[in-house]
Amino acid sequence: MKYTETKLSGCFILEPVVFEDERGYFFESYNENRLATILGYNPHFVQDNQSKSQFGVVRGLHMQAGDHAQAKLVRVLEGSVLDVAVDVRPGSPTYGQYVAVELSAENKKQLFVPRGFLHGFSVLSGHAVFAYKCDNKYNKEAEDGVHPLDQQLAVDWQIPAEQMILSQKDKEAQSFVALSNKL
Repeated sequence: MKYTETKLSGCFILEPVVFEDERGYFFESYNENRLATILGYNPHFVQDNQSKSQFGVVRGLHMQAGDHAQAKLVRVLEGSVLDVAVDVRPGSPTYGQYVAVELSAENKKQLFVPRGFLHGFSVLSGHAVFAYKCDNKYNKEAEDGVHPLDQQLAVDWQIPAEQMILSQKDKEAQSFVALSNKL
């Protein structure tokens, strides 16, 4: 497995070795020991989630706060997305910075998003099936996040504003400044 640490410490792009022939392809999408070697620790995933969304959907920017914080290993099973991770670890030298990576069924890339990050994605294809592993269980009371169109973060979701589809929760999400004041 090829891996590249992004400009945000602990956030990695993972690219599997794909074996292809006339029958199709095979690759190892997850190996606990390899990931632990890359990260320097084993995140011990306890929950898998999957979503399907249409073009223009922007999901995020979300996180679980406090003791319920989650690290995630994310990938796309169908279609393509722009996956975004924002560092909100207090004291981090890259606090408030983000990385954006295109993940697709075609490129088979994955993104490891450590605890202490906001996470979201936009759907670039007609539809996308998005899957992710979490190292902590979801807790409704620990939900937190930032409006995906927050001006301070200025994420380029690669979707025209008039074609973006946001949930009501994301439309009402707080600003990055408001989240920062809580952390």
